Amino acid sequence: MKLLLVGATGLVGRNVLNRALADPRIYGVVTPVRRRLPEHPKLIAPIVNFEHLPEGAEWWRVDAVICTLGTTIRMARSQEAFRRVDHDYPLAVARLAKQHGTPTFVLNSAMGADASSRFFYNRVKGEVERDLATIGFQSLTFVRPGLIGGKRDEFRLGEKLASVALGILKPVLPRSLRINPATKIAEALVEAAVVPRPGTHVVTSAELA
Repeated sequence: MKLLLVGATGLVGRNVLNRALADPRIYGVVTPVRRRLPEHPKLIAPIVNFEHLPEGAEWWRVDAVICTLGTTIRMARSQEAFRRVDHDYPLAVARLAKQHGTPTFVLNSAMGADASSRFFYNRVKGEVERDLATIGFQSLTFVRPGLIGGKRDEFRLGEKLASVALGILKPVLPRSLRINPATKIAEALVEAAVVPRPGTHVVTSAELA
């Protein structure tokens, strides 16, 4: 199969890319990016501007999309910029992929995603799930991790402190509150793309612990 991955440079995205390139079931991976990636025989990595995606590009014709795009309000510097990355960009990618015949879409979402939430982060995650469900994919999967475990490029103090606390408390915590390793999240995302199930599905944080 041929896979399109957006968000390949983030923590989860890097793990998805490495897994996809090593997976014999996947013969090609397209990763639209803003900066160049190391070359690989299975990889096509066009440089794009997510504000103006190339609508007629042939590389939109894939069997499945995995979206791991995401940021934080601190990095985005405003709620508007955060919403653009976590809501508008995934929807733009989804619509173009669907226009080119892609049947399967898999989103790395978040635990607590709820379009009616009082919390901005959870509300945006819920809104993108809600809006993706209207596009008409044959198979749509939302993977909802909690705290993600793994080495990031940037240091996040809050995540580091939470990770230490959850590591200590792991023996007594329910599975839904345990750290979700980026490798396990990537595995769930890839499997949902390679072996799609008809309809809409959710992979919970408990399943990723």
